[in-house]
Parts: sequence; structure tokens; C-alpha cells
Amino acid sequence: MDTTDTPTGPATTGTAGTTAGTAARSGRRRLAAGASAAAVLALAGACATDPPGTEAVLRTLAATVTAQPVPVAAGAGGEADGEIPDGRTLTPADTGSPAVGNLDKPLLEALQRAAGDARAQGIEMTVTSGWRSKAYQQRLLDRAVNRYGSVEQARKFVNTPEKSAHVTGKAVDVGPTNADYWLIQHGARYGLCQVYNNEIWHFELLTRPGGTCPAPLPDAAG
Repeated sequence: MDTTDTPTGPATTGTAGTTAGTAARSGRRRLAAGASAAAVLALAGACATDPPGTEAVLRTLAATVTAQPVPVAAGAGGEADGEIPDGRTLTPADTGSPAVGNLDKPLLEALQRAAGDARAQGIEMTVTSGWRSKAYQQRLLDRAVNRYGSVEQARKFVNTPEKSAHVTGKAVDVGPTNADYWLIQHGARYGLCQVYNNEIWHFELLTRPGGTCPAPLPDAAG
């Protein structure tokens, strides 16, 4: 606490009002950080009846406010939403991450088989995006709208939460580029198909293993 905010001793009759006013202003500054209404009343009582006692009240308030956890708004983001932190690399085996673990089981199993065969040929396959919550998908769409200027343009790259196969766990984005091209060439063996011409990394389970993939759509807007 700043020494300028701390009463130095019992107030005399002539200085009590000034001391109490100083303590009250100090209290208001600290209370703005989020003290409870009960604490406000306690501080007010201390200022009115015992200005030196304000010091103890303020210390208690400061300790209480500091100890409170910072609330995180629902849907604020994080791995629980399917986000992959910057600098972290996931493989199809990293099922402890919701982005991978929440993928639809048949898709995940096909992806893991493909990744094993690709590794045998010297290609390491990663998951750059997998399952996403509706909230995360909406954030991605909002960012795309800001970037491309309209929902129509944004939807060529990011679908709505209601239409996105990522939200249902039935789509996965794969990297790096050599793994993308390997999967475009060999993915049908596992039922995995490139879905959009403008996204070489986006794959879904669209045929039976060994079948024929449908022709890719121009983009996510269809």
C-alpha cells in the first residue's frame, strides 16, 4: 500500500475529516478492482468511526481481490475447443488432445492407418486441425469474414458451425505439404478423400477403403 494512503496515527478533531476522506478515496480505488458490497460497507464503517482502522480493512480487501481467480469467459478458446496451441505438433496418435481424440472413430482409425503407411515411406503426417467446437468454428468464421470482407467470401475457406464437418469430428486437416500430396494420391486406399480443390489439406471419409473418391468441390461454399 502507498504510504500516502495510510493514516499515520489517531486523528485529532480538526483533521479527522481530512484523514477519513483520504482513506475513503484510497479505498474506492482498490474497490474498483472488484471488492464485494459487504467489503464496501466494512470500509465505509471504518472510515466513519475509526480512520486508522481503514489500513487493516484495505489490506484485507487487497488480499481478497488478489486471491480471486481470473474468470475465463465461456468459449474463450483453448485446447478444450479443439484449438492446437502455436508451436505444438500433433500426430494422429495424439488422442489425448481433443482435436484428435474427438474425431469420429472410423475417420481416426483410417487416418492412423494412413499415417503408419506414410511413415514407412519416410513421410511424417501431422494433424493441423481436427475436431472443433461450435464456438471455435464460429471464431474461425468471424476471423475469415474480417479477412475477406464478407460471409460469402469467407465461406469459401471456413464453413458455418452448422455445416462444418470439423464440428461433427468428420473432417481433419493434415500437414505438412508432402503428407497432403501423399494422402491425395493414396488416401482412397483408406477411404480418405480430398474434399475441396482449394484445400489440399482437408480430408474426409467419403468412400470405402479401396474405393473411388468423388471429385473435389471447388471450395467450402460448395
